[in-house]
Amino acid sequence: MGNHIEPQHTLSGETIEAFNRNGAVVLRGVFTEWMETLRTGVEQNLSEPGPFGKVYTTEGEQGRFFGDYCNWQRIDPYRQFFFESAAGNIAAQLVDSSSVRIFHEHVLVKEPGTARKTPWHHDQPYYCVDGNKLCSLWIPLDPVDQSVCAEFISGSHLWNRSFLPTKFSGVSYDRPGENHEKLPDIEAHRDDYDILSWDLAPGDAIAFHFMTVHGAPENLSSHRRRAFSARLLGDDAVYTIRSGEMSPPFPGLEQRLTPGGPMNAEEFPEIYPQKA
Repeated sequence: MGNHIEPQHTLSGETIEAFNRNGAVVLRGVFTEWMETLRTGVEQNLSEPGPFGKVYTTEGEQGRFFGDYCNWQRIDPYRQFFFESAAGNIAAQLVDSSSVRIFHEHVLVKEPGTARKTPWHHDQPYYCVDGNKLCSLWIPLDPVDQSVCAEFISGSHLWNRSFLPTKFSGVSYDRPGENHEKLPDIEAHRDDYDILSWDLAPGDAIAFHFMTVHGAPENLSSHRRRAFSARLLGDDAVYTIRSGEMSPPFPGLEQRLTPGGPMNAEEFPEIYPQKA
């Protein structure tokens, strides 16, 4: 894989409707042929972390939880996936967009026996982007039992609420002057929410909106949980500057983009429509 452009992948109306209604939907078998390419990329990423690479587990803590992002320009398998897979086409259908750009990729690896949970959050308040036609494709590279699958609060992308971002270490961001709410204690009131998660096979993907509240349990299984997330921007995405820290930071972007203007910077190339 990786030497030709994949044909378009047509989603059913039911799938698109479920994405719009729930803010997260499972896509079966859409990236099966890309598993070895992405695994190669993730193993390179693990051995050669980028400047944002981080191990979230601390010394003496059970297992290992690794994360990194913004490496697609230097890790060729990631670049191949973005430009040659059906990812852009799939995102365009889900968010009803005439074009799709890369925002970034985010790799999260929970090794077997990792007790660290991923805290509940939604992504857009972390980001330098606003809009509605925004989605991620969370792609497991290993079999994922529902007990270790990322979890999504159905319909939370429609709450019209913005929650204060939290680092995966558990520390809240400092966002002076911004009207973020504190996230409710979802874990203590799980029965109050419709929580979506699935058994997944390599090649499946979960598509979710940037505003969908989600988290992930520990990985106490005997299997790795490697996940590659493609963050993608539709045609209403605009640049924004948030007070305090943004993640990813994209240093220098504020000198080239205008708040409220399109995300037309070299960091965010268009991948749909695909070029022959």
